[in-house]
Amino acid sequence: MEQKIRTFKRRTMLYIPGNNPAMLQQGSVYGADGVLLDLEDAVALNQKDAARILVSHMLQYVSYEGCEVTVRVNHIDTPFGEEDLKQIVPLQPDAIRLPKVETIDEISRIIQLVEDIENAHELPHDKMKIHVMIETALGVQNVYDIANYSSRIDAISIGGQDLAADMQLVKTNDGIGIDYARKQIVMAAKACKIDVFDTVYVDVENEEGLREEAEYIKKLGFTGKAIINPRQIEIVNEVFTPTEKEIRKAAKIVKAFERNKKEGIGVFAVDGKMVDAPVVQRALRVLEMADIDVADI
Repeated sequence: MEQKIRTFKRRTMLYIPGNNPAMLQQGSVYGADGVLLDLEDAVALNQKDAARILVSHMLQYVSYEGCEVTVRVNHIDTPFGEEDLKQIVPLQPDAIRLPKVETIDEISRIIQLVEDIENAHELPHDKMKIHVMIETALGVQNVYDIANYSSRIDAISIGGQDLAADMQLVKTNDGIGIDYARKQIVMAAKACKIDVFDTVYVDVENEEGLREEAEYIKKLGFTGKAIINPRQIEIVNEVFTPTEKEIRKAAKIVKAFERNKKEGIGVFAVDGKMVDAPVVQRALRVLEMADIDVADI
């Protein structure tokens, strides 16, 4: 059976401040699936230019082997956004993350600028992906159109702190205030067949709360979660990694599918439960997340 080929898992994406040379240099050792080199909220205004220079050097000289590398730039309407793109796009990280996107016109303008920069450097338009952050009520209302705008957009994420502020809420650990937005953003991502990241969990000391939130957002359909502290990585990775029981069940379904396919049977039962194409796809996804090749089961 043909499977979707994924270069990276996306259970965890670790934010690394763009002005923290030690963390930038060691980004790949923490165990996250991806690192997000941050030029935006994690960097003070008087450090923006220095952070951009530092991140540019790190992209050229530091190996982040095994990690997806994303750079979050400043918003295009700030004094720093356009210069961020001019310096980072030619270096072609795996992805650029765009904060606080609200409308199609906005994403159109940014992607055009990205591609103008690529053209000037004779770079292709299909190598570097674009991640979009939804952090305002208006962005939530327009999320499907934004996510569906370009094939270069292969992930969207919710920025919970900024969204709560825009909604004039105090973000609580139970996430009630942003629950509708989470579901709306997940639905848009699934409709566009792209990945979707949950917001950070800011209470670094509350490991039980982090696990509960990770388990909840996994049930909602999120691909993974943004992380602000390396201590959080193991818990979220564990939640998003299939258990032995899930792996055995998935392998059993895929084996039964292969047998029945040879006989022209599309719907069958495994352990008394109906199995059809969607069930098989979920089973394949479990094996993929467990690094198990279908040919080996």
